[in-house]
Amino acid sequence: MSERSAAPGGLALVESLVNTLDVETGADALDTAEGRAPFGLAPDELEQARELRESLRAALLAHAGHPPHRAVTPLGELLARAPLVVTVDQRDGTAALAPADHGPLLSRVAAAVAGALVEGTWARLKACEAVTCHWAYYDRSPAGRGRWCSMQVCGAREKMRRYRAK
Repeated sequence: MSERSAAPGGLALVESLVNTLDVETGADALDTAEGRAPFGLAPDELEQARELRESLRAALLAHAGHPPHRAVTPLGELLARAPLVVTVDQRDGTAALAPADHGPLLSRVAAAVAGALVEGTWARLKACEAVTCHWAYYDRSPAGRGRWCSMQVCGAREKMRRYRAK
């Protein structure tokens, strides 16, 4: 997958959730207790977590200018169900959206997306263009026009395909 460093702030949660599925092999980390642990997921929450993961992936593909990989529930519909509250730091007065309770993954993802919107980083979280990959990565390129999770793997494969097609 990618040699890139993790996304900043709350986007690391979104990136790690999307990357629980290896699209090429079909291996799903959420199938194991160890893979679910970082997200605090119980086995009965898997269906909703997978739905959220694929809706996030579709949004990240859109950030990179690509159509959805398959039909999914629109991310906005899912995030609208997330209970959030406004928190205010008494020391400096800064405000943020936070999960109404710290358990539900949906609320934590919604708070991460809201924070990234405020910080202007949401659109930099993308999904790799390669159809056998779609790995989430944070685009740190100066122009914000990255297309692949790894130039050495997915980017090189695509360039080789184009070269051979000529």
